[in-house]
Amino acid sequence: MLQTLRSKILFYLVLISMIGIVIVSFFIQYGFEESFNSYLDRNREKKIDRIITEIEKDYRKNGHFTSDPVYGLLHENAMTDQLYFRLYDRFGKMQMDTSSIRGMLNSFGLTEPEPSGEEWHSKSYTLKVDQAVIGKLVAIYPEGLIDDEYTFIQTIQLYILAAVCLTIFLAIIFSMLFSKKLTAGLKKLSFAAGELQQHNLDIRIPLSGLPTEVRQIAVSFNNLAESLAKEERLRKQFTGDLAHELRTPLATLRSQIEAFQDGIWEPTPQRLQVSHEELMRLVRLVNELEKLLAAENPQIKLEKMELEAESVLAALWEMFLPIFKEKGVGLQIEETAQEEMFEADKDRLMQILSNVLNNALKYTPEGKNVTISVVTDKDGYVGFQIQDEGSGMDEEDIPHIFERFYRGDKSRDRKTGGVGIGLSIVKALMDAHKGLIKVKSRLNKGTSITLWFPQEG
Repeated sequence: MLQTLRSKILFYLVLISMIGIVIVSFFIQYGFEESFNSYLDRNREKKIDRIITEIEKDYRKNGHFTSDPVYGLLHENAMTDQLYFRLYDRFGKMQMDTSSIRGMLNSFGLTEPEPSGEEWHSKSYTLKVDQAVIGKLVAIYPEGLIDDEYTFIQTIQLYILAAVCLTIFLAIIFSMLFSKKLTAGLKKLSFAAGELQQHNLDIRIPLSGLPTEVRQIAVSFNNLAESLAKEERLRKQFTGDLAHELRTPLATLRSQIEAFQDGIWEPTPQRLQVSHEELMRLVRLVNELEKLLAAENPQIKLEKMELEAESVLAALWEMFLPIFKEKGVGLQIEETAQEEMFEADKDRLMQILSNVLNNALKYTPEGKNVTISVVTDKDGYVGFQIQDEGSGMDEEDIPHIFERFYRGDKSRDRKTGGVGIGLSIVKALMDAHKGLIKVKSRLNKGTSITLWFPQEG
């Protein structure tokens, strides 16, 4: 019982609805009965006041109590409203009594039989004429409702009960519809999660008709499915690219070693050097993979310290100037106008900047320039901007350049000797620093990469 979310929602909606309906109906009935009783009491008091006025008026006119028209008025109230009176003069002698009419009406069957245990209420009123006491009037009436009054209240209660039953029925119907509509999106989500578990990465949840909260979950699920599908594609691509990267040097080494074994080649220093280069290519690939795994390790610990941007530029200048001169590419450092401080792991920082600079050097032809500058137009961040005048890249390639082994031009890294992991390491280390990367590039015009580091770690 109440095992499913829909049954729980339905149960609590119906429960809350019924509690609300019962409370509202109770207050309606209680308020109506109180108001109706107050109305009857006021009406009775008005009738009694009218009778008192008539008696005092008649006494003032005649100088004593007369039976006409006072008795007719008392008789009328006794017959219609079960309001009985006893009239006493100032000496306590009874002048009129209509309470006996009750028994006569019962004997003729003109009123409902008197219920057993019915209580009667009496109230005395002093009669005065010109401030002189002339007698006393005692009003006698049953406690509670009588005849038509009781029937009227029963009718109202019946209507209230019918309204309560109808409202409860409607509450159950609408609760069932609402719970079904509410859980429909969750059922879609549950089905999609099952499909995703079965490696159906193309599953998506339609967003139309979903409540806002469920829609947000569905959007998150669709984003998750898209991310998993992308990761799966990258995994397959990574496996294929890694196999491709390993296949070429291994095939070369195999053919050379077999040639040595079969006596086709003499193991001359030149041929051994070629084999050694292929072997070192494998070593570099493994080293790059190890660096990438270390950079992507969520447990990576950064030894952050306060650094000055100008000193970082000076270190890069000393480190890379000979390499750039060897290739014939100009390295320009733009000095900063003021001292800029930020926090970073110095070794990791140099690894990041070195990878980006090496990448810029690879794709910048001889006679062109690479420029490094410090930018500070972003609140709370210090940025290193590296601009080259190289081959650039298509705009559609920019979102993918940090993926492992990604190549917009499939022959591009072959020509430069790269393995396509350097920028993946940069992205992982920048994420560890909680930094940002901004890339701009135009094909055959060059590329600009800005690395933003938070000033406070």
